[in-house]
Amino acid sequence: MKFAEFKEGMQIQGGPVTVTEPEILAFARQYDPQWFHADVERAKQGRWGGLIASGWHTCALAMRMAVDAALHDSESFGSPGLGEVRWKVPVRPGDTLRLDARVQAVRRSTSRADLGIITWSWTILNQHNEAVLELDATSLFDLAETA
Repeated sequence: MKFAEFKEGMQIQGGPVTVTEPEILAFARQYDPQWFHADVERAKQGRWGGLIASGWHTCALAMRMAVDAALHDSESFGSPGLGEVRWKVPVRPGDTLRLDARVQAVRRSTSRADLGIITWSWTILNQHNEAVLELDATSLFDLAETA
C-alpha cells in the first residue's frame, strides 16, 4: 500500500502463518536460546508444559505479516521504534497466527514535507482467536517524490 492509501481507523489483516517446531527451535537457538524455547525435552517439564516460541520470534512473524499485507510496495523505509509490546499467550508449535492491525493516525511531518508517519496497533491472534501479541508501531514513509 502507498502512504496515501492508509486512512485513520482502517483495519488491515495479514497471514495466516503456521508456526512449526523446527522454526521455533532454529530461531531460539540463534537469537533467544533460553531452555523453554530451545530444549524440547526440558520444556516439557517447565511451567508452560512444552516448547513455546520466543516473543521476538512472534514479533518477527508479525513484521512479516505486516510487510506482506501492507508495506511491501509502499514508501516505508523504517521505524523510530515501538510503543508497548505485550506477549499475551505463548505461541506453540502448530499454532496458526494472523495479523489484525488498526491504523491509529496518518500524518505528514510538520518539520519535513517529505516524511509520512503512520501509527498503528497490531494484534496477533492464534487459531483460537486468542491475542498472543499486541504492539504499537510507528512506520516512516519517504514522500520525497510526492512532497
